[in-house]
Amino acid sequence: MSDPYTKALAAIDAAHALDPTKVTLNDTETPYELHYAQKCTAYLEQRAPNSPDHLRLAIRAQHFRRWEVPRASYPMTRPGYHAWRTYLKKRQAELVQEICLQSGYDKEFAQRVGSLIRKEDLKKDEETQILEDVACLVFLDDQFEAFEKEHDEEKIVGILRKTWGKMSEEGHRLALGIRMEGRAREVVEKALAG
Repeated sequence: MSDPYTKALAAIDAAHALDPTKVTLNDTETPYELHYAQKCTAYLEQRAPNSPDHLRLAIRAQHFRRWEVPRASYPMTRPGYHAWRTYLKKRQAELVQEICLQSGYDKEFAQRVGSLIRKEDLKKDEETQILEDVACLVFLDDQFEAFEKEHDEEKIVGILRKTWGKMSEEGHRLALGIRMEGRAREVVEKALAG
């Protein structure tokens, strides 16, 4: 019989594997949310390699079953975006807390995982800040180049400045090590200079 961490991680990844959106990396097709979760874990290893299980699970599950509630299901406005994000965090936290309980963790552990997924006490709670740093690093590393092709420079610079403002100094250090090419690098440099 496996331990609670192994059970919870397996259940989280099994759900990620159901994501119908696929990415192809090294000639291998992978469900996008599984890829995203694996990237999050890889950045956690750089940001805080000795993290406790509750933080590891929260980071692995921060986009849990996100594809089931598409962005287009909310108004395509700034308030619509915020309502969508708020609903997702609440839903993801509840689903993952249930997985933690079913895997053998106690209620307190499950609630801590949920509070991290909801990003409670950002800037005051070190573990929530680590989760935010990881999310920002994955955005910059894995999503930014495609994102910057879809939006005008002014919007991108604003988003980059907001992203940078959410990160810790250690997050900044890791972000500056991400390799970017061409226009993406230029826009990042412009955002950080201003």
